[in-house]
Order: sequence, then C-alpha cells, then structure tokens
Amino acid sequence: MQVDFYQLSRDPAEAVIPGIASRILKDGGRLLVVSAERSQLDRISHTLWSAGPETYFANDHADAPMPEVQPILLACDCAPANGARHVALADGHWREEALSFDRAFYFFDGATIGEARTAWRTLSKADGITPRFWKQDGGKWRQGP
Repeated sequence: MQVDFYQLSRDPAEAVIPGIASRILKDGGRLLVVSAERSQLDRISHTLWSAGPETYFANDHADAPMPEVQPILLACDCAPANGARHVALADGHWREEALSFDRAFYFFDGATIGEARTAWRTLSKADGITPRFWKQDGGKWRQGP
C-alpha cells in the first residue's frame, strides 16, 4: 500500500487533485476524494468539471443519486460507494480507513502539518506501507526524503 504525502505550500488541494485524478482515470481506476468540509468538496467538484473541454472529469457527491457510477466520488468519509481503490484526503486530516485502499494521497498544509508528521512517523514504521513525500517547488512537485 502506498501513501503519498503532499505538502501544499502554493496551491490548494482543489488545484492539485485534477492532475492526480487524470492519471488514475487514464489507468482505468476510480477515485474517492474525502473532506469533512462540504465547501471544499464543492470547490474540488467545480475544478474537476471546469478543467477544460478535453479534460473535465465527471464527479458527484456521495449523497447524490447513483454514486456507484461516478468515476470520482466526493465524500465526507472513506466509504467508496463507487468502488474506488484510490483515495485523496483533501482536508489535511489523516484517516486510518485510507489504509484499506491500494493508494492514498494525503494533502496537508501549514495548518495541518503536525498531524501529517504524526501520520508519517506511524506509517513509515508500519509493515506493508510505502510512504512517499512530495513538496511543491515552484510550479512542480519534487519528491522529498
């Protein structure tokens, strides 16, 4: 199981998630995006829909009709009603349920860095988990130590 830690210093999660979603969908996968903040999920949805005519990404909230058909599902918990094997934790809060997926993307910023450090220390010692750290360097992502 792989957990990618993304330290947000320039762009918010809603600006980064479409790029990750693109790669997942290209490989035939599905994505669950989790945030306790409905307003953040709404912003992410808008960004996914408005990425451009060739690159918009169909998505909806878990409480909408037929969540199981959505390639990208937006939810307040880690229940993948769409069968997703990838989860993006957008609000900076680690959830142990993310470990039931094949891959987790954990976004955090300065306000949630303490929680991210705790999660990193715990997960880096756990068997079967490969944590990776990514940091924004200008407009690009660089893998850190």
